[in-house]
Amino acid sequence: MTTTPSVLFVCVHNAGRSQIAAGYLQTFAGDKVRVLSAGSEPVASINQVAVEVMAEDGIDITANTPKLLSTDAVRESDVVITMGCGDTCPIFPGKRYEDWDLEDPAGKDINTVRRIRDEIRQRVETLISELSSH
Repeated sequence: MTTTPSVLFVCVHNAGRSQIAAGYLQTFAGDKVRVLSAGSEPVASINQVAVEVMAEDGIDITANTPKLLSTDAVRESDVVITMGCGDTCPIFPGKRYEDWDLEDPAGKDINTVRRIRDEIRQRVETLISELSSH
């Protein structure tokens, strides 16, 4: 019996990068992966430019809300992917950690956010192939 892997995406505000990554992983992997996202300093709402560029790709993230990173979320996850949150993420033995060095889309124009989105999509597609090969 196999268990469903859990992936946690973490960025500072949980409003752009981590929401985009979670949107792609949820859409592409469906129920094969449990998807979580959180921020070390979450803001009140998702970056509207991120919402717009994801809608261009057919993915609706408007219902998502930024959440505060918790120790429990890290403990529950098999893979923890950080995006610029530095040392604020708790470390647990036996977890797979990756740091995706991605530009923060906050305050950026739509073309810049599209470029960030496209890079995140490629990384999520790679992650899915890695998870399915285990």
